Amino acid sequence: MLGIATLMGFAMWAPMFAIPPMEQILTAELNLTHTQIGLIYTIPLLMTIAVPIPAGILADRIGLRKTAGIGAIMIAAGTALRGIAVDAPSLIGFTCLYGIGYGWVFPNLPKLVSAWVPVEKANIGTGIFSSGFASGVGLGLAITMPVIYPLTSTYQGTLLIWSIPAIVAAILWWTVIKDSPETGPESKMTVETGNVPLSVIVRNRNLWLTATLLLLTEFFFFTWAGWVPTLLITKGASPDYAGLITSISMWAGIPTCFLMPRLSQRLGLRRPFIWGAAGILLAVAWWVLHVPLYLVWLPMILLGIADLTRYVNILALPVEIMPHQHIGRASGLVLSIGAVGGFIGPIIGGRILDLTGSLNQAFIVLIVIAAATIAVTFLLPETGTAAKRGTEGLFESIDN
Repeated sequence: MLGIATLMGFAMWAPMFAIPPMEQILTAELNLTHTQIGLIYTIPLLMTIAVPIPAGILADRIGLRKTAGIGAIMIAAGTALRGIAVDAPSLIGFTCLYGIGYGWVFPNLPKLVSAWVPVEKANIGTGIFSSGFASGVGLGLAITMPVIYPLTSTYQGTLLIWSIPAIVAAILWWTVIKDSPETGPESKMTVETGNVPLSVIVRNRNLWLTATLLLLTEFFFFTWAGWVPTLLITKGASPDYAGLITSISMWAGIPTCFLMPRLSQRLGLRRPFIWGAAGILLAVAWWVLHVPLYLVWLPMILLGIADLTRYVNILALPVEIMPHQHIGRASGLVLSIGAVGGFIGPIIGGRILDLTGSLNQAFIVLIVIAAATIAVTFLLPETGTAAKRGTEGLFESIDN
């Protein structure tokens, strides 16, 4: 189950991160501004703002396999159709279809973890399938220009090639996953949840804090990944080298997906792994503006370790703070709000570049975002087992 979820994560993210390395090609061929490129890059996140809540409700009712399978088909179709886009409107339209599928699948991956992994190890399961996200981002940034683009010499052909993992993931989802939500451990969730109104779920204060953390996290990450290649080009890097160096953060982050959740589990703590990582990101956002090009790989490594550390812990929080029967809709709500940050961040970065000709102010914004993440983390109660052992009843169930 986690293997399929990992492949799905790769297939969801790799096509999105094929856009930043081709930024100069797309602006020239489609006559677009940097702000418009930022929009095309983040359209899947725009769709994710609205889609996860109904997708989570549907998953709570009909099960994970069918719901996520529908989304997988939309991802495969949308990414493949981008390969025939001839202008900006058609590229945007097909990316919207891809984005709807992205938002349809994403909230159901934490639900899969809650069904097949013990609650106390939710962050470990989340770390496993998050490695698919990281590898998708890493390969999308690293090989799009030096490897994929030369095969066709067109952005359409490049995008079509990047649709292959999504097609494979959709086929495997429908053929390998055999009705597990309806017949496996998750079946107990799909019976009770339909009678619980969404208004009950949204009264959980900790859920809103988690959503805010994810919003700040995605603002930082998608802005960074979207515009660091351009920043490196302004420092003198070639487009091929800029994408490759940016991808280093993800290669450093993949081991983090496995190691840091285990360390967090062993210590029984979550919050230090979130605010500590945010502190590192604050320093890295300043450092990357001043570091010489030949040393830029150092902040990239730190970025990957810190960002994936906080991401996997935040993504596991709905599983830890919500009753099982509410996880589908709770995850949908958190991911919808989090996607707002991922959508607006790169657009703000592109607008700053259009107005000033520089990305320096965009990275100053990221410093502020990292500081805000630290502040919000201290408002969230500790969900780890160490706190639960020492403070019985730390969390108030929304059923009370």
